[in-house]
Amino acid sequence: MREQWAEAATGLVVILVAAVFLVYSLTVGGVGRKAGSYDVTARFGQVGALAPGAAVSVAGVKVGTVSEIRLDPKTFLAVTKLSLDPSVKLPADSTAKITSDSLLGGAHIAIAPGGAMEDLKPGSEIENTQGSVDLFGLIGQFLRPQSGQGAAGNAAAADAATSAPAPASQAAAAGNAAALPDF
Repeated sequence: MREQWAEAATGLVVILVAAVFLVYSLTVGGVGRKAGSYDVTARFGQVGALAPGAAVSVAGVKVGTVSEIRLDPKTFLAVTKLSLDPSVKLPADSTAKITSDSLLGGAHIAIAPGGAMEDLKPGSEIENTQGSVDLFGLIGQFLRPQSGQGAAGNAAAADAATSAPAPASQAAAAGNAAALPDF
């Protein structure tokens, strides 16, 4: 009977420690809306690995979070809602760009302030945006360039690439001796 109480107490302590860790990580990590933040939207053609809770930064300093990502069914653009710190006033012509955290994944939004005199108002939209770049797609295009010639053209190009050029002695024997320099 004594062992059962000890096991139950140990389990309760583990659950309490996990709950404290969860609350701590959510408050320190800044997940969710910050009290007093204001929302702006931005539309992107491609969001890549961007997810709700991702950081929004200006000059590398976190100024907010991505609170929502949804698809606009009419334009097929990804509409993001950004919750920004009210102490940060961004010019209305600022640019939002999705950037990678690392090569392994993750993304955040970097905002480059513009030069307009008026500021973004709560509920307004950042008009200048740049979606995420598919790094693996770019590498794939570089490694396997598409020439657009079709299957027959690709086969002819492969045959030409694999055929070896004639040695210089055969070229001279074929009447190309004039093309070789005299030493």
